[in-house]
Amino acid sequence: MSTRGTACSSDPAGGEERPGLARRPALLTVLVVAVLLAVLAGLLVPWSWVPGGQLVPRSAASLFTPEQLDRAERYSWLRRGLGWASYAASLALLVVLGLTRRGSRMLRRLPGPWWVAVPLGALVALLLERAVTLPFAIGAHRTDQVFGISRQAWSGWSLDLVKGLAVSWVATSLALLVLVACSRRSPRWWFAWAGAAALALSLAGSFLYPILVEPLFNRFAPMSSGPFKASILRLADREGVQVEDVLVADASRRTTTLNAYVSGFGGTRRVVVYDNLLEELTPAQARVVIAHELAHAKNRDVVTGTALAGVGAVAGVALLALVLDSSRLRRHTGTSGPADPSAVFTVLALVAVGSFVVSPVQNTVSRAFEARADRVSLQATGADATFVAMQRQLALTSLADPSPPWLSQLWFGSHPTVLQRAGLPESMRAADR
Repeated sequence: MSTRGTACSSDPAGGEERPGLARRPALLTVLVVAVLLAVLAGLLVPWSWVPGGQLVPRSAASLFTPEQLDRAERYSWLRRGLGWASYAASLALLVVLGLTRRGSRMLRRLPGPWWVAVPLGALVALLLERAVTLPFAIGAHRTDQVFGISRQAWSGWSLDLVKGLAVSWVATSLALLVLVACSRRSPRWWFAWAGAAALALSLAGSFLYPILVEPLFNRFAPMSSGPFKASILRLADREGVQVEDVLVADASRRTTTLNAYVSGFGGTRRVVVYDNLLEELTPAQARVVIAHELAHAKNRDVVTGTALAGVGAVAGVALLALVLDSSRLRRHTGTSGPADPSAVFTVLALVAVGSFVVSPVQNTVSRAFEARADRVSLQATGADATFVAMQRQLALTSLADPSPPWLSQLWFGSHPTVLQRAGLPESMRAADR
């Protein structure tokens, strides 16, 4: 196929000739959207964790005993090793099947028209991926049980595994069907249509996730009325966040980890706290945690993060189109382009590699949002000592590694470390002097 986008390629479904990709517009899309994304990130992401100052982390010895540090490090290294091994196995599987002829040969045996073969191909890919990562997942759950992190029986854990697979299959199939449909409908400009669809799906997914996916894994109930809830609603009012209610998730039936989060936006925005967080933290500590989540809502972090991800997806789709248009890749994989259902493995492999490459950027942005939410929480509550005590307690219950390897934190750390977070109050006071 011509690299200039003027030649034709064969249609895998019927053998007819299709015009090639408009490569120059696709390349221009990548460049323009990348610049736009950089500008938006520069304007919207709170890069400075301590405006006017510098964050100085606390020392591990000032927060934890040697025994606590040893236990957290042993647990973290076990979980980290299993997680890295699982990720590597998953990525290796997709690369071997997606960037060679093995995957396309396997998928050509699937029955039905393209709109049946694509979701079937996605299911095969996900099942194989789960099969190669299952030993690591079992090891991780067993580690959680041994260290007292998980309260979940193997039956419940297995059910959650199946539910997660079903959610992944639906989401992956939908994305692939949109991509293949666009490429079949408009071979030259499919990247533009698929990019617009990716942006729309990102927004729709973030909006619908709280009401379609979260209830599959937890039950939610409004927080009981009382002085504590009233104080939370007053805090939300002071921060200028409209909150109809705070939901409590029944997370204690599966984990001892304490957590809270905000998800959705607009009509589906919700602030959720784990039931065990309310039971094991003091009211003052729980209030600081919820103030952090209210800060996310106040600054519309979910909307901003979703918008940045959606804009990034537009560039990603255009770049994916350029790579898939490579005649060398097509010969190597035995596929004829994105309209070919047997290219499902190839698409998934390229997306997985791309996700791995951009993961440091995504998590750097996430850590900046989390640091700002901590800062706003401190400003709203003025509870510096309580904030530090709360961070220490959260780290103890989750056995968080106070000093993870820098490369691990760069690539996979979505939050600042506990030592960084515990150092924030003093760093803010130093900046104000």
